[in-house]
Amino acid sequence: MQPKRIAILGSTGSIGRQTLDVVRQHPDRFQVEVITAGSNAALLAEQARAFDVPHAVICNTTKYDQVRDILAGTRTEVHAGIDAACDLVTGENVDIVVASMVGFSGLRPTLAAIRAGKDIALANKETLVAAGSIVMAEAQRCGVKILPVDSEHSAIFQCLQAAGGNPVARIHLTASGGPFRTWPREQIEKAGKDQALRHPNWNMGAKITIDSATMMNKGFEVIEAKWLFDVEPERIHVVVHPESVIHSMVEFADGAVLAQLGCPDMREPIQLALSYPERLSLNNRKLDFSTLGALTFFEPDLEKFPCLKLAFEAIGRGGNLPCALNAANEAAVAAYLEDKIGFYDIAAVAADTIACTEFVAEPSLDDIFATNEEAFARARKQIW
Repeated sequence: MQPKRIAILGSTGSIGRQTLDVVRQHPDRFQVEVITAGSNAALLAEQARAFDVPHAVICNTTKYDQVRDILAGTRTEVHAGIDAACDLVTGENVDIVVASMVGFSGLRPTLAAIRAGKDIALANKETLVAAGSIVMAEAQRCGVKILPVDSEHSAIFQCLQAAGGNPVARIHLTASGGPFRTWPREQIEKAGKDQALRHPNWNMGAKITIDSATMMNKGFEVIEAKWLFDVEPERIHVVVHPESVIHSMVEFADGAVLAQLGCPDMREPIQLALSYPERLSLNNRKLDFSTLGALTFFEPDLEKFPCLKLAFEAIGRGGNLPCALNAANEAAVAAYLEDKIGFYDIAAVAADTIACTEFVAEPSLDDIFATNEEAFARARKQIW
């Protein structure tokens, strides 16, 4: 069997690094052809050497010379800029693209890969948040599989494989509740980034960890689930499950509920997306039910976590508003990580940006890019 040839958009991030760990465990099944990074030149070069990667892209063009010099004498061809990433993912040497770039920047190369007929292992939720109708229509037109990597969406996907084609009554999307689940609102209001970055269960990058703390991440997952599984937001129920053992559940007309369980380890859904429909062995911690203890569930508190409410409102209205929400959130989270605004200012900036966004009911791709640029600029103007 020929190994599956992989391009990783965002190889130096959390998902990218864990994808490479999966490849390391199955060198006979997977082969890395393309890796990309934003600015982490040293790690990109280290990964290219370790996996003998033919093509490495550093999107920050000012770091090109650094990567080229480190990789001099190797077979790796070094490229610079997002356009290079878009070109390389379309190559005949690529079978599947792991879309794990952070934020809106992942949209262009993901769409390029879809239009070239490449299957997508999707970890970049902002791609569907900003342009879900466009991306899913293109995937259908091109006959491309979009395989979810988010643990929650992978869980839903796995449950649906066992559903025998029966329609979904409701999706129960689980959330850990983040580091502030038990804090009073007055204490959360004063929380600094060091506290927000202490996620109790998952090891993730800074941006997604802050999104988890605000629960904007869960709101984005609601939007993503709507597009991935063609389920209206009213039938998506968010439930806080602090143990992060049940990754999500699907309910049917007779009240039966299927759940997917596992330890909180992103390598499991990554590997399944790469190997689907086959399940491979994985060197990870397995559930021990004899020591698991209680599993608990709570309704989310929308007063303490207004970002989740904002996401439901944005997808409820639809059009280009989820794109505006994503852009405002990117700007606000960056400012919070730089200690320029407070925790609840993230939601305030996002709400104000949505309110000021000119609504487009059926946005084109040009509309999406224009909305992203305008909303990001509007959010930054509020902050600086």
